[in-house]
Amino acid sequence: MRLSWPVVTSTAQRLAAIRGDAPPKRHNARTIAALTGNPGCSRRAVLDGAGVDKSALAERVGFPARFGQSRFAITRGNAFEAQVKADGGAELLRLVAQRLGVPVPERASWTDLGGADDLPDRRERSRAALTASGSEAALFDHPLLGLHVAGQRVHLEPDLVAARLGGRFHVVEIKSFPVIDGQADPAKVAAAAVQSAVYVLALRDLFAAEGRDPESVSHDVVLVCPRDFANQPVASLIDVRKQLLVLRRQLDRMARLDDLLTAVPTGFTADPAAEPATLAAALRTVPARYAPDCLAGCELAYFCRDEARGQTGALGRPVREALGGIAEVTEVLALATGERAADPEREEAAALLRAAARLRADALAGHRA
Repeated sequence: MRLSWPVVTSTAQRLAAIRGDAPPKRHNARTIAALTGNPGCSRRAVLDGAGVDKSALAERVGFPARFGQSRFAITRGNAFEAQVKADGGAELLRLVAQRLGVPVPERASWTDLGGADDLPDRRERSRAALTASGSEAALFDHPLLGLHVAGQRVHLEPDLVAARLGGRFHVVEIKSFPVIDGQADPAKVAAAAVQSAVYVLALRDLFAAEGRDPESVSHDVVLVCPRDFANQPVASLIDVRKQLLVLRRQLDRMARLDDLLTAVPTGFTADPAAEPATLAAALRTVPARYAPDCLAGCELAYFCRDEARGQTGALGRPVREALGGIAEVTEVLALATGERAADPEREEAAALLRAAARLRADALAGHRA
């Protein structure tokens, strides 16, 4: 199929042509956090940079996204959050102070910065409250924060609490997944850490813009979850310095939209109103970097998985890296059996594959015997 679209030149024109008539989709902490999960994927970077509605796009090409919280999980999470924040956050303050190893204040001010629909008003109230001078204990609920993503100002409306103790801020994330025998689901903790890093970065940017020390926002995040199978809350401390570095690097990459677009064919479109065959063909002109963990965080993951059939990347990045970057499964099998001679740069990987094939053959022969 030959694709043909009108030629556009400026960055703004190209982004508008990519997403079609729809306005750019706003990012949130979840979408920003997902950017760090697969920073080498050009397809996602271009689509997110253009503000494409990837859910509508995935639906249009026949591979709808299949992730998201159930209604029950959302209800349970809301109930647990309300319990932890009850009585002006008294229990939350105690948990945070004990986890940070500081004396529990007798009381702390509680400021709910949510509720109003007027974004400029909420933004100004959040800025004024969070950057006001003071060292007394304070809790700030639902602050409206912001980040620049691909040239757009993104408003973040988190359900988190910013806790100020001794003049230093800590992001507090309240999650409903349990901590059982001192251990939580590693994947859920990792996701919470990345999302928390988004909020830390947004808070630091706010402080820097106001001439305040951004390092007064700690890289240690307090994660509050239910303990075992009860609703008794327990607090844990997570160091998000690594996540902050990855996040900043990816945001800087997306800020260079002109660089990203140089690798995109002229006239590329991801307009969900276009014909499905046209969209699928267009998407395949921009390289993706599919991995199984994309299924948990990218709306186009099922399309990319179908496209990646027969590629080693579909087995996971560790597998592809262990194979020396060999892209095709057929090539791996040919090298393992000796049917294909390896290039000099792949000879080491080929030798390991041949050894693995011999071990497998010996094991199967012993099993049959």
